[in-house]
Amino acid sequence: MCGICGYINRKNITLEQLKAMNDTMYHRGPDDSGEEIYEMGGGWQVGFAQRRLAIMDLSALGHQPMHSADKRVSVVFNGEIYNYRELRKELADYPFRSNCDTEVIIAAYLKWGIRCIERFNGMFAIALYDRDTEDVFLVRDRIGKKPLYYWYEDKNLVFASELKPIMACPGFTGQIDRSVLSRYLFQQYINAPESIYEHVRKAEPGSIVQFSRGEVHTWKYWDVKKVYHEAQRNPVEDYADAKEGLKALLKKSVKARMIADVPLGSFLSGGYDSSLVTAIAQECSGSPVKTFSIGFHEEKYNEAKYARAVADYLGTDHTELYIDEKDMFDLVESIPQYYDEPFADSSEIATMMVSKLAREHVTVALSGDGGDEFFCGYNIYANVAQAQRLDMLGAMVHGICGLPGLKQARLESKLPFRVRVIAGNREKESKTQFGAGNYLVRAKAMVKQEDRGREPLPVHYLTESGYQVKDWQVRRMLLDMDTYLPGDILCKVDRASMKYSLESRCPILDTDVMEFSYRIPHAFKYAGKDKKHILKEIAYDYIPRELLDRPKVGFGVPLDKWLRGPLREQLLGYSSYEFLKRQDIFDAQYVSDMVGQYIKTGDAGPATGANYSKLTWSFFVFQQWYQKYHSR
Repeated sequence: MCGICGYINRKNITLEQLKAMNDTMYHRGPDDSGEEIYEMGGGWQVGFAQRRLAIMDLSALGHQPMHSADKRVSVVFNGEIYNYRELRKELADYPFRSNCDTEVIIAAYLKWGIRCIERFNGMFAIALYDRDTEDVFLVRDRIGKKPLYYWYEDKNLVFASELKPIMACPGFTGQIDRSVLSRYLFQQYINAPESIYEHVRKAEPGSIVQFSRGEVHTWKYWDVKKVYHEAQRNPVEDYADAKEGLKALLKKSVKARMIADVPLGSFLSGGYDSSLVTAIAQECSGSPVKTFSIGFHEEKYNEAKYARAVADYLGTDHTELYIDEKDMFDLVESIPQYYDEPFADSSEIATMMVSKLAREHVTVALSGDGGDEFFCGYNIYANVAQAQRLDMLGAMVHGICGLPGLKQARLESKLPFRVRVIAGNREKESKTQFGAGNYLVRAKAMVKQEDRGREPLPVHYLTESGYQVKDWQVRRMLLDMDTYLPGDILCKVDRASMKYSLESRCPILDTDVMEFSYRIPHAFKYAGKDKKHILKEIAYDYIPRELLDRPKVGFGVPLDKWLRGPLREQLLGYSSYEFLKRQDIFDAQYVSDMVGQYIKTGDAGPATGANYSKLTWSFFVFQQWYQKYHSR
């Protein structure tokens, strides 16, 4: 686990400047750093740099940039290749010097070319320079566990694990891309390939970016919808076979992720996913696995006691930390430093806290991420199934409300909220993304309309027809795998864990597990109304049902209380008409009035201010980010 950055251009970027770019990611790799510059034909120059968090082969032989024995290939790499030992056996004719997976990447490329990526099972962001072909390849893992940005402008390219090295690159002006703002305000994150800046892209999950003589070409080597449909041709129709097959793959995945030359532990919330991963890890371990959870003093939100019960049953070495609202609030100011583009999922705060706790004891932590998206765990999936059943009725209500002579807005306002939502859900490309229409209206209206440069992105993802799936639940799960999982969940965990130089590993997001899950009939995942059914049944093989079966509580950050309390003056400053007018990004009058109304009414107020704390929080986080990076 590390941070990488570099460039391919004709500008004169010095080694000292490259080192300064690299050092903005010190937290991602405090153990070592390396920066090198290479001359390429045609006046091009290549700079590669890496900050290292040593996990495998702690010796100097793991130093990066790393080169092939014949000096043809150079690599910087962030992540882990979990099947590197198996690959190494196939590459026995290569003169290996180290015991780390980075050198396996080099040997695999020399034998199989860039398609070697298809053989890697892991999480990774890779930059590889081939001197023979004068190509540079940027590669991101299949599901987007590891981040990778690139700035391409005037035939020059700069890449990095985070935005900070790109911001620090000489010549970077940082023009904010206003076309992403309405979607960001609504979704609370910015999904690949977009970023907050013009000309800066995120490499999409499962993609390769090739730089060749000033031109950039991108393609996908692993695509959610394609892999899903291919797997559906070979379903595992017997439930017992599906369960045992999935269980065996999870065991293999967890075992592979326990290989490390540093202390390793596991996050444990007491929920199904983290408990299952921890149980398998404990089964594979010769000693008690170190587990970590956080608790809350408010009893109705506290799930630490359930995590403790699971830890006691499994016999792990458990550590828990009780936190209060002040502990979380104290982290608010650090959000833009580590999430260096606007990111407003407030659960990032709790994730930072449990990462900090774990890092005091281990360098690697297993997590249960991916279980909800791949096995139908979120509550929204139950709502989606209901919406599909009622869609025809919703169309009828919408049609009646729109009859000539009827005042549609007034009539619809008298309908119950759920009925209004289903009746208004008429956009074919976003059927599974229904919600309060006022949120969409406000998210769009907040951003200044004129002089955008680019047309604004739609607030919803208008890509659902591309999945070619009739079942709305499955369609929404695939959409979440393409958007919410990499753009929000995995981004949140990466930045929160790397803030403390902690590597997070996700066994459920193993390549074989993901692809096998596509072969499992949906009825095994959503059985009746039992979400995540097959994964739960595997968890029960390890942990008594009574320790796991309970309503999910969770702890939400008290956004309304914060925004209208200790953050009130800061929010008012960010939303004052004068400030917004100078900033020239948002509609000054609209936002100033909207925030003022929200502060008066809060989430408990009438329709003009009810339940808008999340939208206001997205705005607040953007302004906080803007003040840190653009206040000058």
